[in-house]
Amino acid sequence: MNIFKYEFMMIAILVGTLVALVVPFIGSIMIFKRMSMIGEALSHISLAGVILGLILNIDPIIGAVMMTLVAALSIELIRKNLRGYDELALTVITSVGIGLSGILLGFSNSGANFDSFLFGSILTISRQEAMIAFILGLFVIVVSIVFYRQFFMISFDTEGASLSGINVQRYNILFIILTAITVSITSRIVGALIVSSLMIIPVAAALQVCKSYRSTLKLSIIFSVLSVWMGLFIAYLIPIGIKPGGSIVLSSTAILVVVLIIKSFKHKIRH
Repeated sequence: MNIFKYEFMMIAILVGTLVALVVPFIGSIMIFKRMSMIGEALSHISLAGVILGLILNIDPIIGAVMMTLVAALSIELIRKNLRGYDELALTVITSVGIGLSGILLGFSNSGANFDSFLFGSILTISRQEAMIAFILGLFVIVVSIVFYRQFFMISFDTEGASLSGINVQRYNILFIILTAITVSITSRIVGALIVSSLMIIPVAAALQVCKSYRSTLKLSIIFSVLSVWMGLFIAYLIPIGIKPGGSIVLSSTAILVVVLIIKSFKHKIRH
């Protein structure tokens, strides 16, 4: 069965591949900065943005981007004023996201569209949404590559980065803005409830094999793309109504499990 003859599958594969290329750039920094839960916090606030977009009759992705940008900057502000209690910023934003979503949902009659953002609906993504995702995704990739050195420095050694002349606060804000954009576009692909999983699991799998930041980033991109392709093919080929977002994340988890098994097997052989 040739799945490439369908336009919706071609759009899904192209957009899914782009997202798979984007998320490791953000996920790797998240892990090295010990901020892996920020994706979870922003994914909840993105739901409020989706509902706001539906209420205002604008593209939900745009609504999600606007809301997550505000939330991302709020996280940085809260962290700055509550030094030593960084996790409180994420808890506050998560709570605000859940509360706003609950309130705004009462003013929206587009329950079906909202459901597609909860669990992802890459197979029904429109050309307009695909174009928005491409533009935003390419923006994140380009900025991440241009400021690769700065992001690398602030991920591992904040003091060293500051001493070397890097404006740590400026690049922290830039990173969190890129994170907000990534969460917004990824929530449409795999669903807001599991978006953080796709951002973290491929990087976690790559960390089991690689020892450098560059090699971890490269391998996590490969794992991420494989996860998206496997998930889409599974959702399409198994005719029981499998959600693509769920199958993508489970494919990513399966890759992590395989990597851990191989690593454990090699460790036993050496000893």
